[in-house]
Amino acid sequence: MTGIATESGSVNAGQPTVRQRSERWEKARAIVGVGTGNGIEYFDWTVYATFAAFFAPQFFHTGSAVSDLLASFGVFAVGFVARPFGGLLFGWLSDRRGRKLSMTLAVGLAAIGSLVIGLTPTHQTIGVASAVVLVVARLAQGVAHGGELPSAQTYIVEFAPTARRGLWSSLIYISNTTGVVVGTLLGALLTTTLNSEQMADWGWRVPFLLGGVLGLFVLWMRSRMSETEVYEESGEDTAKQSMWQLFVAHRRQVFQILFFTVGGTVVYYVWAVSAPAYAITVRGIDPSGALWAGVGANLVLIASLPFWGAVSDRIGRKPVLYIGNLGIAALLFPLNAMIGHSALTLFVAMAIALFVMGALLAVMPAMMAELFPTGLRAAGVGVPYSIGVAAFGGTAAYVQTFFADRGSPELFEWYALALVAVSTVALVTIPETRGRDLAAQQ
Repeated sequence: MTGIATESGSVNAGQPTVRQRSERWEKARAIVGVGTGNGIEYFDWTVYATFAAFFAPQFFHTGSAVSDLLASFGVFAVGFVARPFGGLLFGWLSDRRGRKLSMTLAVGLAAIGSLVIGLTPTHQTIGVASAVVLVVARLAQGVAHGGELPSAQTYIVEFAPTARRGLWSSLIYISNTTGVVVGTLLGALLTTTLNSEQMADWGWRVPFLLGGVLGLFVLWMRSRMSETEVYEESGEDTAKQSMWQLFVAHRRQVFQILFFTVGGTVVYYVWAVSAPAYAITVRGIDPSGALWAGVGANLVLIASLPFWGAVSDRIGRKPVLYIGNLGIAALLFPLNAMIGHSALTLFVAMAIALFVMGALLAVMPAMMAELFPTGLRAAGVGVPYSIGVAAFGGTAAYVQTFFADRGSPELFEWYALALVAVSTVALVTIPETRGRDLAAQQ
């Protein structure tokens, strides 16, 4: 007889069993749940940077467009200041109560922050209180986003097959960059269809409201995900461990993550996130053209990520990370000179920079998670990574605009190059982590 059902499924040759179908569904739910929520985080940050030129005068009345933009980038940096606290809070929650719970609460808090920004009255209506509400909302998002990435990357790295962990970890920045693309694309569409008065009046609110609604939907999706086997198997042993003692015992790895982060985060936020806004305000490039250039360049980045992740599974994490660091160091000055005042050259420069950056972004989540034991995997990554991103990534757009406003834009390139050098030295001290048994690290 054929087609007889068993506990594990059908015995039909070539037909997936019930267990196999369940496993495929769990994988799909993990990929969608992690990817969508992680994408929402970068959508939130991107629309803030992208639409800053439009809403800055609505919250800050300095009398200068550049000064208004600097003030809005200052609030952008404030959100980053909160990230280390989020890394510690949600990292602790992830390592002691589970990856799923941490990711669910993080995306919910981020959604609330986005909705508040989208609904906040302007300076003309409530005066300085509008800027205060903006700061509070960005602080809430900073806390949420500080916990989102370490929890999400820990989840996906623990969920992935050992031999393909690099490829699976590339999902983190595939989803992040998709959030950047969607945010930039929305900006391009709105600036194409709305005039400047409409953008200043209500157009800038659309992406924040959309991000908030999508975030609440992802909260529901994540509540239905399962916990990782690596975390569940660690069970009571993980819950009994002192996080402070684990931090002390793994302080070398903590500092390695911190110093490795500083270069890549500056280059990433300048080239992938804030480049269109900077090109519009400082270089005078047409807003629509600059935003479309950003969309195209980030699509190049998305295409490069699984390639670099798969390469790291074959030759190791460190060789690929060296390619990213040394490549971007060599290209910083030539690519900046290439941009000029054209949307086309902006696209070409961004595409080249982001393809090389892909070598870093695809592999970082796997490498960082593989450095730590289960009881410190989220917090151990989240705290130093968030400090590095807050101190250097969150201030990158401000520092770049500041130097440009003072007539010395080349100083920012030297600043970025110095930080990339720090990251490269840190990488020398990090061991190769490909193929490590995560369950054995307790």
